Amino acid sequence: MYIIAGLGNPGTQYSDTRHNAGFMTIDMISREFGIKMNRIKYKAVIGEGTIGGQGVVLAKPQTYMNLSGLSILDLVSAYKIEPSKLIVIYDDVDLNLGVVRIRPSGSAGTHNGMRSIIYQLQTEDFPRVRLGIGPAPEGEDLAGFVLSPFSEEEIPVILEACKRAVKGVEAIVTRGIQEAMSRYNG
Repeated sequence: MYIIAGLGNPGTQYSDTRHNAGFMTIDMISREFGIKMNRIKYKAVIGEGTIGGQGVVLAKPQTYMNLSGLSILDLVSAYKIEPSKLIVIYDDVDLNLGVVRIRPSGSAGTHNGMRSIIYQLQTEDFPRVRLGIGPAPEGEDLAGFVLSPFSEEEIPVILEACKRAVKGVEAIVTRGIQEAMSRYNG
């Protein structure tokens, strides 16, 4: 059993923002594998299904980004999984727009949602899929940047990155993190 959590903020005012790239990817995984996101439990919208014969729980925490760890801790505890079976998908300003980076563990960097998860789980040792949303333009407030929508020119780039992330998550679940990293990082 894997928990695959995409980070974002609930509410229509945030739906197309850079900070919701994790939610966007979970929506793609849901469609790709026919997993209905139709329950609210553990402070998240969740759906249960399979990817490549492996049981998975898709989750979109509803705690707002900076408190994502509250929902993730509830999910990990309820499903009794090891952190190595948690995959977190999130936006990253430290990667150029469209870059996908898969890692088996690591620090939170500048990401408050990841800080919350690491604090709640008391470990950095869980797989993550980072989606590059590009650095904030010179002089622009970081919070304003991540809560801004993608431009018309950026939308195809981020959607392609989300598609690669879906394939990367499938590879993690079916073939392992090393295979996913070698095929989908870049």
